[in-house]
Amino acid sequence: MRSDTDARAAGLASGEAVLTRRAPVKRRGGRAMPRSTLPWLLIVPSLLLALLIISYPVFNIVYQSLHEVSRFGTVRGFSGLDNFRAVFADPVFIGSLWRTVYWTACVVGGTVLISVPVALVLNQDFHGRGLARTIVMLPWSVSLTMTAVVWRWAFNDDYGMVNVTLQRLHLIGAPLHWLATPGLAFTAEILVGILVSIPFTVTILLGGLSSIPADIYEAAQIDGAGAWQRFRRLTLPLLRPFINMAILLNVIYVFNSFPIIWVMTQGGPDESTHILVTYLYELGFRLGHPGQAAAVSLIMLAILLLFSMIYLRIQPKHEEVA
Repeated sequence: MRSDTDARAAGLASGEAVLTRRAPVKRRGGRAMPRSTLPWLLIVPSLLLALLIISYPVFNIVYQSLHEVSRFGTVRGFSGLDNFRAVFADPVFIGSLWRTVYWTACVVGGTVLISVPVALVLNQDFHGRGLARTIVMLPWSVSLTMTAVVWRWAFNDDYGMVNVTLQRLHLIGAPLHWLATPGLAFTAEILVGILVSIPFTVTILLGGLSSIPADIYEAAQIDGAGAWQRFRRLTLPLLRPFINMAILLNVIYVFNSFPIIWVMTQGGPDESTHILVTYLYELGFRLGHPGQAAAVSLIMLAILLLFSMIYLRIQPKHEEVA
């Protein structure tokens, strides 16, 4: 009886080994196609379509950046790197460049720091969880431009709800000129940028939390692990790929974010809140320098490509160490 049981177990084990063995994909002619080839065959059509859509705008931007272009888009002649020299000689561009780095770091960092605990709370099973998730996700359904308009009203000197609320709480004596003071204006825009980025980030993190099996938490609790130990040794390592994804997507999104800065201050006061994308818009459409605006857009593209390549290259090393 025992020999029959052992034989059946051995048969099942060998069957599972056969099933899990990765066999090459066979084609009609009988030749085996390597598995590494199939993903490329599936991806290539989308890549070709994306290249066709992107190639002309990129070529046009490169072309304009190397030529003198009039306010109305007429190409006058080859200028080489003159547009790039003019841009780098402009102190407003240098200030916008460093301000863009600061803006992106503050908004993305603040968003992730707030979104992680929010996602952990919304992942718990409690009464009214669906309503709480809806409230958190609701700002995502509103246009970013409309959100910026609402916050511009909220930070108004005379009748804005921010000043009124702070005065009623006796936190300030007189109304603050939020959008007319350089330091306060950029701080207010960073806070708005964090608030509008939270729903997207929480959605990504909730997807990651839902993929973590509950069994490992039960086993850790039986072993005596506390809440902080479970978070640090289980939740955070398993959630790290989703946090990395949220950081990368948010950097790309926030780096190119135009409505908040432009609607609230249009780069003012005194050019103190310009980031690269608003500086580009003003350069091309207000000051009438399309060639220089094209040069700025190429600089932005190079910065994002460099960041994405470095970030994606170093992330697997961190995950292996963890």
